[in-house]
Order: sequence, then C-alpha cells, then structure tokens
Amino acid sequence: MVTRFRATLLYLVALVSFAAGVWWFAFTSDLRGLAARGEADLSLASGRLVGQLQQFRELSVLLADHPALTELLAGQGNVQAAERVLLRAADKTGTLEILAVSRTGLVMAASGPHRGDLGGAPYLRRPLEDGALGTYNAVNPETGIRSVTFAAPVFSPAGPVIGAVLVRARIGAIEAEWRGDAMTVAFTDDFGVVLSSNRLELLFRVRGEPTPGIEARYRGVDFLPFPDVQSFYVAGLELWRLDAGRYLPRLALHLTQPLPVIEMTGEALVDVAPSLRLAAWQALVVLALGLVAGALFLILADRRRALAERLAMEAEANVVLEKRVKERTGELSATNAALRREVEERRTAEAALKKAQADLVQAGKLSALGQMSAGISHELNQPLMAISSFAENGAAFLERERPEKAAENLGKISELAGRMGRIIRNLRAFARQEVGEVRPVDLGNVVEAVLELSEGRMKREGVELEWAPPPQPVVAMGGEVRLQQVVMNLISNAIDAMEGRSPKRLTIGLEPGTPVRLRVADTGCGIDAPDRIFDPFYSTKEVGHSEGMGLGLSISYGIVKSFGGVIRGANRTGGGAEFTVELSPCEQEAAA
Repeated sequence: MVTRFRATLLYLVALVSFAAGVWWFAFTSDLRGLAARGEADLSLASGRLVGQLQQFRELSVLLADHPALTELLAGQGNVQAAERVLLRAADKTGTLEILAVSRTGLVMAASGPHRGDLGGAPYLRRPLEDGALGTYNAVNPETGIRSVTFAAPVFSPAGPVIGAVLVRARIGAIEAEWRGDAMTVAFTDDFGVVLSSNRLELLFRVRGEPTPGIEARYRGVDFLPFPDVQSFYVAGLELWRLDAGRYLPRLALHLTQPLPVIEMTGEALVDVAPSLRLAAWQALVVLALGLVAGALFLILADRRRALAERLAMEAEANVVLEKRVKERTGELSATNAALRREVEERRTAEAALKKAQADLVQAGKLSALGQMSAGISHELNQPLMAISSFAENGAAFLERERPEKAAENLGKISELAGRMGRIIRNLRAFARQEVGEVRPVDLGNVVEAVLELSEGRMKREGVELEWAPPPQPVVAMGGEVRLQQVVMNLISNAIDAMEGRSPKRLTIGLEPGTPVRLRVADTGCGIDAPDRIFDPFYSTKEVGHSEGMGLGLSISYGIVKSFGGVIRGANRTGGGAEFTVELSPCEQEAAA
C-alpha cells in the first residue's frame, strides 16, 4: 500500500512538472509569435504616422523653392502674394500653420495671423545655420495643441540661405484615424514624453524624472508620471506589469522602434493575457489527460491484480477439480455405458411405439369398417336383388319383343352396378394405409365418400342428415384417406351419441376461408369433459356398450395436427355436441 502511495505521488509530481513544462513552452512559443505580430503592427502604425507626417515635410521642401517666397525673403517680393500661396497650401493639405521666416527669424508671411520674431528658436538652427531640414515637436502653451514643425531652408539664387519655410502639422488630427486600434501604441520624443498615442490616458506622461530642457519645450503643460511599471524579461522579450486603468493591459509585451525621421520612438504594449490563457488551457488539458491516463492505469492495475488473484484461486480450484474429475471418471464411464444402453432401448421402444401407433390407426379404421359392415352388406344386397329382378324383367321383355323396356332395365342395372362400384372403391380406399404426404384435398369429396359408406347405418338408425354440398370445391391441405378416417370417426361418434334420443339430426357444414372449417354437429347427449375428449382411451360410452377403445378422437387429433390443423369439440347450446376441424387452405385458393 505504501509503495502504491509513493508511486502515485511521484506520478503526480512528474505530471505537474510536465504540465508546467507544457505551459512554459506554449507560453514562450506564443509569446514569440505575439512579438512578431506586434512588431509588424508597430511598424505599420509607425509607418502610417511617419508617412502622414512625411507629406508635411515634403510640403516644406516644395514651398522653399516657390518663387513668391524666394522673392519675399530676398527683399523683392510681395507679402500678399506670398501669404496667398501659403494660405492655399494650408487649406489643401490641412496644415496647422505655414510661415515664411527671414534669416534673422522674423516672420515675413504666414497662412494665419501669426506674426513676430522667432529668432533663437531651436528648430531654426539647422535650416538657417546648416542649410538642412529641421524637425521639432512641441505643445502650444496657449491652445494645448500638439504639433510637429518641419523647417526647410530657402536659398537665394546666389546660394546663401536667406530664410526658412516652417510647416506645422497637428498630431491630434493624424492620430484620430488609428485611435481605436486594439494594440496600445505610443510615440515618445527625446525627453520621454508621450506626444501621441491611441490611448488618451497616456498623453503627456513621462517615465522617470523630467530631464533638463523639457520645460522650455513644453511650457504650461502639466506632465503626469507614467504608471508604475515592473519590467522583466521572458525568452529575451521585455514584459511590463502595470496598473493603468481598464483600457491598458495589466501584463503586456513591450516593443520599441526608433523613428529618427520625426525624432520620436514608437512603443507598443501587446496584451499577453490570451497567450497566458492559451498556455494555461494547454497545460490543463495535458494535466487532465495525464490524470485520466493515471486513473485508467490504476483501474487496470487493480483489475490485473484482482485477475491475478482470481486466476490463482482458479488454479487451486482446478487442481481440486482435476482430482475430483479423476475420481469421477470411472463412475461417469460406467454411467455413460448405461446411458448408451438406455438410449438404445429407448430408440427400440420408440420404433415399436411408432409401429404400434400406425397399427392402431389401421385397427381403428378396420374397427370402423366392422361397425359399418352390416350397413354396407345391406347396401350391396339391395342393388344385387334389384339387378337380379331387372335382369329377369329384361329377359321377359326381350321374349315379348319389347326391346325399349329391356334397354330401360339394362340402364337401371348399369346404375346399380356403378353405385356398388363406388361403395366398394370408397371402402377399399378407406381401408388402405396412406403415405404421409400432404397435398390439396377437396373436402366435399371426402365428406361424400364417407357419407356413402355411412348411408346404410344412418338409415338403419333413423338419422336425419343435413348436408348441402358446396357449389365450388373447398380445397385444403391434407391427406384424403386420413381425412376420411377423421370424418368417419366424427360421424360414427355422432350417431353413437344420438342413440336412444329424438330427434336424431346430423348436421355437416363446410366453410371456405382461412382457415377452412369442417363442422359436424349432432343432437346427442353432448360431452361430459370437453378438455379430455382427445385423451387416448377416454370414452363416454358405457362399458360393454360398444366395441370402441376410446382411441378414435385421439387418432383424429393426431391426424389433424400432422396436417398443421386444429380440431375442437364443444357442447351446443340447444343440446348435443359440435366438432370443428380447421385446416390450412390450398395456396392457390388462398391467393385467389
């Protein structure tokens, strides 16, 4: 248990260390990408500012060569003409102010009301003394307008400098275009004063103590200290931690870019909070995956240990089981031999039972034939006596030379012979054993054949028959001889049940459909136990009253079941019993 706790603790320490490494790698990698994107954005913002100020610088150079200004500064021109030139240029370019200054610093012409002496101004030193361009950033103490002044020297035709053209551009009008950018951008001058920024809260802020000369340039300006900055380096990149309001990032990447053209330095503060969140999410994902993997490993280890214990227990149980198996092998061998003998005996008994069942079915049919023999003998004797009588009459008619009467008697003899032939054929068909093939059978013909065999008995017993042969064949799936046996059993049982009763009425009906139904109803004594009528050797007849063995309905039940049909028996409401046989219709009939 202690070993497992130590392993778990070491795994957690390693996982936390790995997650920290993932956080550091993700943060530094994203920080480098952030620095590259920030430098590109800072270059774009710086280039935009320099480009916008560059046009004012170029304007000063172009105006320095204008003839109206050159003549004015040379002492030969017209002030009104020069001021018209300056005013038109200021209006077209949006310049704050344009001045034409003499060699001594006196304002000779201006685009506005400005007049006076600018002698000693720092931005005039380079153009008047060195003949070079001068740049100067300042704030008007009266209006508070931040401006950049470009000074270009004006040369006389002979060559010496005779004055300068000053072009002042308003910084606020330029930075209004990029004030809403997401990245914080600021431009500071040589004194560290934030002269331009897309965040108003950074304007006129100074980092550190004000340097000498800053008051001379920014007279009347209230400088604000720069927010406290904690500077540190990560992967060679400078990061600032500061608290300067809701619109400045608390932790930012500090980027700088010198702008010597306008004598400023571009600075950018790129928020690194998204990089921190991304690195934290990646570390959390790694930590979560590690915890899940560790949990799965622990679960698998527990299951493996439990499996090993169970296998050990099973191995011990197998040893005991093998011992018991060896002990029981002899007993099972003897039992197996006895079972084989018993199976063989059962197979022999089953074959004998099947043969006995077949013999029993045949015996049932022969028993029915025995019961019908008296009626059949009567049915055959009557036609024979009639044939004998018609033959004698035919001979007498031939002697009297009355051939038409003789032919009539011969026709009657032929009809009686045909009737006897049908009775004998039905009797022979009923007595033979039929193979177990199932095929379409016309139930109307089956009933007619059984009625011909039973006609004598019904006449002798005084049974009234209600039977209407269907106009169309009613075909079902079965065996003709076996169905005859079923119908014979039902009719014989009905006649037996009506013995000693009145009226004696036997009703037979055929109903086509799905399934096909054959109904046999009587007006007899009914059924005492409907749920037992198909049991073997069950009979409602009195002992010694009939030669039946109680197998007729049981045999009929088995025959109908072998055809996939159903046979039912029930008492009728008005007295008597009704048996219903349901069989599957022929496929052609069902399709029709």
